[in-house]
Amino acid sequence: MSRIDLHLHTTHSDGSLRPSDVLALAKQANVSALAITDHDITTGIPEATAAGLELGIEVIPGVEISSFDGKSELHILGYCLKWEDAAFNERLARLRESRHRRNPLIIERLRAAGVEITYEEVRALAGTESVGRPHIAQVLMQKKYVTSAKEAFDRYLAEGRAAYVARELPTPAEAIAWIREAKGVAVLAHPTWIKESGEGLRTCVTGLKDAGLGGVEVHYSTHSKSQTSSYLDMAQRLGLLVTGGSDFHGLTKPDIEVGSGRGDLKVNPRLLAPLKEAAARL
Repeated sequence: MSRIDLHLHTTHSDGSLRPSDVLALAKQANVSALAITDHDITTGIPEATAAGLELGIEVIPGVEISSFDGKSELHILGYCLKWEDAAFNERLARLRESRHRRNPLIIERLRAAGVEITYEEVRALAGTESVGRPHIAQVLMQKKYVTSAKEAFDRYLAEGRAAYVARELPTPAEAIAWIREAKGVAVLAHPTWIKESGEGLRTCVTGLKDAGLGGVEVHYSTHSKSQTSSYLDMAQRLGLLVTGGSDFHGLTKPDIEVGSGRGDLKVNPRLLAPLKEAAARL
């Protein structure tokens, strides 16, 4: 039986594989439709679409935008959007520029901690304009300062660690508005990132719905069965769409596979039609 995967990253942001290589893995995993959701950039969509045509896989135009609500960094996924829209891409370019302002500050803090690294090395490895902390983690791995991306974040890059620098981010409402103005459906990614539970979580998501949120990523590689059940119930009660995806990155998340996450993820293809219908109404 086929499956879909609506959360995938490529070398156009912080993934380790080209879009065509991700599509090849999707074919092996019996994925019938997928979305490339690179961080703050849409340039991987043409290659993915071309590969999808060859392999018989439907490619949904997507993106993942980071935002901050004052307490938590929230990621908003955009689906079925007009990804070539000039105003939308100008906004994404500004987000990428904020990364370039932040990243050298992270490098400075790493060097102060005795880590010999340059931003030129990081940008050369990234090979994209969407440069982020996972690329810095990869350089740290290459230079043997850490053995994994997780160790890089735990030791240096995560909030509260020695090299962490806060980033300039839009509010969740702004990110949602950008996606909707590009005629896309805005979906809350991995709701476990919200630092609320129970009624607090529902209140937060209700506020996002009032701002134009269209769905919740219920099915996700690291969600427990109880979390999946809770998020599904919340989405249904709030009248929000249900989506799901692996959040595949490749080397920086080596335990996550295309289509199957950690082995037991299976996103039903029937979830795709309501998403496309919602986009058609915008």
